[in-house]
Amino acid sequence: MVFSDLFFVYIFLPVCLIFYYSVRSRTGRNAVLAAASLIFYAWGEPVWVILLVLSAVVDYFNGLFIDFCKRKNNGKAILGVISSLAVNLGILILFKYSGFIIECINAVTNLSLKAPQFSLPIGISFYTFQTISYTVDVYRGRVRVQRSFLSFLLYVSMFFQLVAGPIVRYESVADEIDERRVNLEEINRGFIRFCCGLAKKVIIANSMGELASSSLTFENAPSSTAAAWFGIAMFALQIYYDFSGYSDMAIGLGLMFGFHFPENFNYPYISRSATEFWRRWHISLGSFFRDYVYIPMGGNRRHMYFNLAVVWFLTGLWHGASLNFIVWGCDFGLLIILEKLFLLKFLEKIPAVFSHIYGLFVILIGWAVFYFTDMGQLGSCLKAMFGIGVPLADELTRSALLNNIYLIAAAVILSAPVCRFVSDKLQKAERKSTAAFTAIKCVRTVMTAALLTVSSLMLVGQTYNPFLYFRF
Repeated sequence: MVFSDLFFVYIFLPVCLIFYYSVRSRTGRNAVLAAASLIFYAWGEPVWVILLVLSAVVDYFNGLFIDFCKRKNNGKAILGVISSLAVNLGILILFKYSGFIIECINAVTNLSLKAPQFSLPIGISFYTFQTISYTVDVYRGRVRVQRSFLSFLLYVSMFFQLVAGPIVRYESVADEIDERRVNLEEINRGFIRFCCGLAKKVIIANSMGELASSSLTFENAPSSTAAAWFGIAMFALQIYYDFSGYSDMAIGLGLMFGFHFPENFNYPYISRSATEFWRRWHISLGSFFRDYVYIPMGGNRRHMYFNLAVVWFLTGLWHGASLNFIVWGCDFGLLIILEKLFLLKFLEKIPAVFSHIYGLFVILIGWAVFYFTDMGQLGSCLKAMFGIGVPLADELTRSALLNNIYLIAAAVILSAPVCRFVSDKLQKAERKSTAAFTAIKCVRTVMTAALLTVSSLMLVGQTYNPFLYFRF
């Protein structure tokens, strides 16, 4: 099941909210949410619920073991962390990377080993990192062990962020799992955030995705240089609105149930460097690798560049079992190392417009690498982007641009902090006048209803409704 689905919006979510708020006790509400989450996850492929519950069981007992050892001071607590890493990463490698590993072995050795045929369990990369972070933080003493399996299962399986993040650490929600309070204002804020995320996904991301697909589907090469750049630019908008829209929906749903999740995006396309881009894009993933890989390896104190290379190799690999994702991660790793060496100092000295152009250029080249799993197609697209072997422009690209110019312009404008600027101004106006508060509240209600209505109408007729990060 996905959030951008009429069944979820108009049946699953309302029923879940009714059951949730009809129960008064904290344990009862946790049970309702855990049950709803397992149903949500099982909707597509029920068998993978077993894997999810197994991961929860393993790290629930690992956490108890670590806590027991630390209280007894017997020095064996590290075995709980090793067990967590071995089981979780073992499952992740088996289901996500085993086929890729065997393909690489065959390519190097000329063997003909048969790769296992596994479908990828949705969200496995997200909940694997969450459970690992829990056991590591219990070992470090950053969080108290959770003694209720129901509460821990809820942490692992919360449907509002289970399948595509943000990656929520246990310390962020530990208090709210045990005790949370919800008021109508927060439920309203959560509903508005959900509707905005739904609109970003359905109205913008899906439309940009169709434009990207039409320009980047080719046999030998894109039809022109303009088609290649246009297609990658549309994909850049698609993946941003797709993923950030899903994160907005997750954060909004969390608010409806009393949870406060961290922000996952901070207008990444205004970045002036690759370093800044990764401070603004998929923040929860970047902070996970920083705190659980980069800093433990030595961070900035020793072997900094080697540590960065490892982190960015893993960042690329996390996104998928394909060579292009590894190249994509290593590409950004190299750029960030070069920026730390000298590029950032240069970018800070030149006019901001040029550093923004540099930022967008390296981001778009990166998205080209990310888009094509076929390295031959990637090479053809990169050649076309630099005008090699194709005409400069073509009529189909010109027509696609002109026919969608208003939606594209809106997507570009809204990828900058325009909404945040307007929201800050409105909040100041609300504090100054009761009349302004009432008027703004009415306008916000009308706009939210309009976004929900338009999104729903588009979902009725749309056949193109993918969610890109499901495959990661």
